[in-house]
Amino acid sequence: MYLDCQVKIPETDGKISKKTIKGTTYIYYEYARIYLKDKKYNTPKRICIGKQVPGQPALMLPNDKFLRTFPQAVLPEEKSNYRSGCLRIGAYIVLRKIISDYRLDLMLARILGSDAGLFLDLAVYSIITEDNAGQYYPDYAFNHPLMTEDMRIYSDSKVSDLLAKTTVDQRIRFLNEWNEKRDHREKIYISYDSTNKNCQAGDIDMVEFGHPKDDQGKEIFNYSIAYDRNNREPLYYEAYPGSIVDISQLKHTLEKAKGYGYKHVGFILDRGYFDKENIRFMDESGYDFVIMVKGMKKLVREVVLQAKGTFEEDRRNSIRTYKVSGTTVKRKLYADDDRERYIHIFYDDSKKKAERERFEDKIDRMGKKLQECMGEPIRPGGEYLKYFDLVYWHEGQEDEKFMSGIERAEVINEEIRLCGYFVIVTSAQMSAEDALNLYKSRDGSEKVFRGSKSYLGSKSERVYSNESVDTKLFIEFVATIIRCKMYALLKDEMNRQDKKQNYMTVPAAIKELEKIEMLKGADNEYRLDYAVTATQKAILKAFGMTAANVQKQASALSSDLFRIEKEFFEKSALASEQK
Repeated sequence: MYLDCQVKIPETDGKISKKTIKGTTYIYYEYARIYLKDKKYNTPKRICIGKQVPGQPALMLPNDKFLRTFPQAVLPEEKSNYRSGCLRIGAYIVLRKIISDYRLDLMLARILGSDAGLFLDLAVYSIITEDNAGQYYPDYAFNHPLMTEDMRIYSDSKVSDLLAKTTVDQRIRFLNEWNEKRDHREKIYISYDSTNKNCQAGDIDMVEFGHPKDDQGKEIFNYSIAYDRNNREPLYYEAYPGSIVDISQLKHTLEKAKGYGYKHVGFILDRGYFDKENIRFMDESGYDFVIMVKGMKKLVREVVLQAKGTFEEDRRNSIRTYKVSGTTVKRKLYADDDRERYIHIFYDDSKKKAERERFEDKIDRMGKKLQECMGEPIRPGGEYLKYFDLVYWHEGQEDEKFMSGIERAEVINEEIRLCGYFVIVTSAQMSAEDALNLYKSRDGSEKVFRGSKSYLGSKSERVYSNESVDTKLFIEFVATIIRCKMYALLKDEMNRQDKKQNYMTVPAAIKELEKIEMLKGADNEYRLDYAVTATQKAILKAFGMTAANVQKQASALSSDLFRIEKEFFEKSALASEQK
């Protein structure tokens, strides 16, 4: 935790060293040397005591280890608004507008009080820098406008305090208010999906070994978002223990949707949620569903084989948007199903070639592995039993050896015949094209997850307590709301232009907007460094903004910063006189 003041870097011969990480220079103090007998040399033991002030090689921001290492050091008065002479304002202005349009600032002010500004700054920080590490926040605050009162730059110790003190009731209140503002009379489809996150856990209850999508051998917890595909907005989120599988959690999610007042809804679900009990529960709750079937389950295999050859080459069944063919069959999913479902069968010619190649390559590898095991005392299981007739030789009553595996041609050929086909099941009557369009609309929610883990720096939560991880997820969800809106507006603008522009993605737009800077002049006032470029104007247009809006915002920020700095020095001068 860094203190909100500056001190001279200690002048201790041979004890101080520097290391630059991601543009920040950290100061280390060597407190001991350990002699390694096996290598016959000394190795230093060092601790980080602070970080160098940008542009001031003799000064550093000390941390708590500095005070323990140099207990006699006298710290100067806190200098709370020391900031860069070059402020990046473009991305901040755009994100601030989205926050205002959603009234997130007012909502969070009611819920969090004076901490709302820092909370929103942390959300914006995660979007702009694609990082969620609290220790780097002061570096971001140094060269960006802020939403804290008087744009106060807080240290990472203040960030830690905020993470630790935000309560469950505050998070619940935000979700209740956010969902209360949605139009519950409107029929919407909610895309629901989950992911898992690693956590550098200390004492965090929900972190467990589970079923990670990217298994790194670490403990995880699960994180899910319900996303309104009609309005392209995240509705609510959940965090639950790593050992709970997606299928088990879905029932609780549906109950929460009901609790938030959503009645006229359908759920768009990935294949991981295809389960008999989940389907029955959605029926009982009165929810429609659009769900992909996982693999070629036995219950749809027969339907696909019956439909095979009846629709693939018929122009009337062509869905040109996705270059596939589709047809619909109405029937029950299970023998004891109490209603008929709409089973939409699709065929993709290019998908067939790729799937067949992968499958036959898999059979080849399995056959080669079986040949290598000939004469070994083993008994292969799993898919070897499905695709091969296995032959054993008995030398004695107990001495059994594997001899050969013969391909089961009928089973393998049936798999090949099903290559290129996939199935979506819906509860409501619709065409195959409508079902596919609905399911493909999940792309928005999938981008939410990619944004959450890749573009918000949230693949891992770098905290060590239940309270801190809960608050980080709260901040992350608010950041997801803001980033989703930015994504939707950029996509709408690109569709209006009817051409793809590389700078109209969220990461590219932020990178371009970050080039809009204000420089501090000799008169202590900030001014735009140069005019807004044509590319920046095109990006701003997506948010209903112009170069004139940027100039107006820059002038307002300049006035605020001039006033803040003037008041700060007046208070400092008054304090000196009183001493």
